[in-house]
Amino acid sequence: MAQTTESLTAPAVRSNISGFRIVSWQDHFTDLKNGAILCDIDSRAVQFWSEDESIYKLYPSSVPLTEELTRRGYTEVIRKVDGPSWRPTPSMKERNPEWPDFWPPGPDNPLGTHALYLSWQYYRVHGTGDTRKIGRQSSNGCIGLYNEHIEELFGLAKVGTQVKLF
Repeated sequence: MAQTTESLTAPAVRSNISGFRIVSWQDHFTDLKNGAILCDIDSRAVQFWSEDESIYKLYPSSVPLTEELTRRGYTEVIRKVDGPSWRPTPSMKERNPEWPDFWPPGPDNPLGTHALYLSWQYYRVHGTGDTRKIGRQSSNGCIGLYNEHIEELFGLAKVGTQVKLF
């Protein structure tokens, strides 16, 4: 059995077995006021820290299809909706004119069971019933989670939670 008396420190960034990068919130936020959500586009993961650091969560996610659809930077949760309805954006309708103009809440809704609306128009962290999308570049700009994960995050996050997409 190997033993050491030296202090072991974790590297600043490390990957778990699934390839997610686990990073420190301090590298992205000055504090945890209202909690923090970090959306890592490259490793396709969402991390959450509660304001008092008692809760940390890591979720696999879907990310935008292309860099043109990707927005990066700081935003915040401005609204939370349980059972969201969905309307495609004008650019989505332009690319996909066959899509409906409105989709009511329900099991097949593209926003899944819950949605965290961000301060950027049309951008959300939301659920999806299409589990094939998670872990892939498959969205039109939003960050998607399994419905059971967005339900949990929805319960943890509040309006005012800071968010960074990077």
